[in-house]
Amino acid sequence: MRNFIITVNGKNYEVGVEEVGVSASAPVAVATPVAAPVATPAPAPKAAAPANGEKVLSPFPGLIKNLLVAEGASVKKDQPILVLEAMKMDNDIVAPCDGKVSFCVAKGANVETDSVLAVIG
Repeated sequence: MRNFIITVNGKNYEVGVEEVGVSASAPVAVATPVAAPVATPAPAPKAAAPANGEKVLSPFPGLIKNLLVAEGASVKKDQPILVLEAMKMDNDIVAPCDGKVSFCVAKGANVETDSVLAVIG
């Protein structure tokens, strides 16, 4: 059996692979097990958005590719506030009403359907 460390999406996995078809007389190299590095913890989520205001929910799972306005900026109804990438397509998420935006996500975050992306209040 040979041990390998495989990295998938930045996370390390240690796996053992058995060699087949090796004769009993053939020398077999044995790998010394190596401890996989500990993955760094995900950044702490941002503080909860204000309870008052209209929530902007994610319509589908995806990756926050870009925040188009600054935190606390005044936005108008239907103004794009962030870009949500899903299935290799960029989707503009727009403000549902006029107000000041308070983001609940950061650039590079993965979100699920119905996650609160921002609050407009």
